[in-house]
Amino acid sequence: MASPLPDFDPKQSFALFSKHGHSGWLGLKYVDNGRDWVELELPWREDLLGEENRHVLASGPIISLLDMASGLSIWTAKKTFAPIATLDLRVDYQRPARDHSAVIGRVRCYRTTKSAAFVRGYAHDGDADDPVATMAGVFMTISRDPRHGQ
Repeated sequence: MASPLPDFDPKQSFALFSKHGHSGWLGLKYVDNGRDWVELELPWREDLLGEENRHVLASGPIISLLDMASGLSIWTAKKTFAPIATLDLRVDYQRPARDHSAVIGRVRCYRTTKSAAFVRGYAHDGDADDPVATMAGVFMTISRDPRHGQ
């Protein structure tokens, strides 16, 4: 079982795993965090556009932003790294992001149980009161690895 880390630092932890994999390729950046929430930024890039003639970030990278912020908010709330799996992630788009705008994702882990974590959040392009999207998700938390009998 993963034990809590009293000095868990979301910013430092994000720096470790954002250099590789999907988060690294997207160029996600750490913005801020609190006791149970995290903010990450998805910078605007031409290769992440949804439509060639519009300079708006595609929905897929925004979903990835919110998924990564969800995981980090869970680890932040639990003060530990432990395996998690996305069970349900609902993203409701309110409007397209503005042309050439980065998107900020803010997600809060508002409840954890023995085997699940629940999150809510939103994505915006500069005005949190005018979101690009809202989201809610449920993640399975794994306290032991059955492959290792632990």
